Amino acid sequence: MSFHAISSTETLPALPISRRRMLQLGSLGFGSLALKGLLADSSTRARAAEAPHVRPRAKSVILMMQNGGPSQMDLFERKPALEKFDGKQHSIKVEMFQPGSEQNKLMNTPFRFRRYGASGIELSEIIPGIGSVIDDMTVVRSMHTGHNNHTEALVMFMTGKIFQDRPALGAWVSYGLGTENSSLPGYVVLRDPSGYNTSGTLTWTNGWLPAQHRGTEFSSSGTPVLNLKSAIPVSASEQRNNLDFLNRLNRIHQRRLPGEGELEARIQNYELAARMQLAAADVLDISKETAATGKLYGLDNKTTEPYGRRCLMARKLVEAGVRFVQIHPKPFQPWDSHSGTRQNLGSICANCDLPTAGLITDLKQRGLLDETIVIWSGEFGRLPVSQNGTGRDHNRNAFSLLVAGGGFKAGYTHGASDEVGYAAAVDKVSVADLHATVLRQLGMDHELLVYEHAGREETLTDPSLTGARVISGLLA
Repeated sequence: MSFHAISSTETLPALPISRRRMLQLGSLGFGSLALKGLLADSSTRARAAEAPHVRPRAKSVILMMQNGGPSQMDLFERKPALEKFDGKQHSIKVEMFQPGSEQNKLMNTPFRFRRYGASGIELSEIIPGIGSVIDDMTVVRSMHTGHNNHTEALVMFMTGKIFQDRPALGAWVSYGLGTENSSLPGYVVLRDPSGYNTSGTLTWTNGWLPAQHRGTEFSSSGTPVLNLKSAIPVSASEQRNNLDFLNRLNRIHQRRLPGEGELEARIQNYELAARMQLAAADVLDISKETAATGKLYGLDNKTTEPYGRRCLMARKLVEAGVRFVQIHPKPFQPWDSHSGTRQNLGSICANCDLPTAGLITDLKQRGLLDETIVIWSGEFGRLPVSQNGTGRDHNRNAFSLLVAGGGFKAGYTHGASDEVGYAAAVDKVSVADLHATVLRQLGMDHELLVYEHAGREETLTDPSLTGARVISGLLA
């Protein structure tokens, strides 16, 4: 297909008059001046967000989102009271459970705990890989959140509130820090190519932030970026001509609709896609990695290879300047052990444990861990009482997570839940507190990182409502 040459000064057929055009034409143009002032202020605010508020300790984040709700008392926090009172009725007023004979009967973990590393942190026997790098990690044992349902809790963990269509943490980081690599997105999502997690794209939405800050899905099998290359072979020169022509049309259209944020975001996304055609395939090519690196991530084993591949891709992406990478394990909610705790947790840990350790080890040996925050977390925890005799139901009142790098303490445990693991009890940390602390390490004040939406200056943490604060005890 060929196109006629078009001048940048050409115009297109007139569109019906818009409200913005009416402001430009009416009232001697004062409406237009006011509008431009607002747009300039918004643009200045966006640029100001890229300047650090405080000295940054990190420049990127890898979030290993373990959707389904990993069980804290079976993995990260041994509870002697559960051993002592296994099978006994307990007075916990649980918020949700399946009615039946097992109601409110405490259930001990089916796994042994042992001490790992020089720090001697106690962890379950089924996560020896994580145990091997625990001296580089903090275990937060006092997390709590706001909802017991998967979708609401996942949305809250990612966006700070249970309401949908708010910007995810990765979108805020992309907005606040900008990009280090103009040929790659600031926010990339690596899910299992065979399916989505429970809440799908709700966990990587840009909400009302500009569209270029939405998480971009990369595939860990086949073509890394879908719909990026033409199905019909096109020469490089022809492709360049087509893209240049499209860009001229876009800019003509943009001049007729000045200040349209969505249009500008769409144009930027098209331009980014063009640059990605060259950059993405090269960055995500793992064939050039050594056999030793592949073994580190478990690429030589069919059980660990799928998740290990995504972990290795995450390292390559932050190494190339991507600000936020989000990794998911198997589709749906693989950590959701309502029954068969021993079998179910044993299976998902076999998939994820070794690659997690490989990622931490690889980042450290490449000098990237100091500048990369790695978070390993689910959306909530599990109850200490049994469900279906061998499982546990959801628990928003207590869960554990891991965090490494980026100026967080190493070989450290923070906080604790109560004696049976039902509720966070010592040095409690909310989701909003975690967000505030992560932003702090990236050089951003969670109260100053704002975006005006619907007449309100929105923040990720909404501290006036949540009481969000930086947890200095987590920081080295």
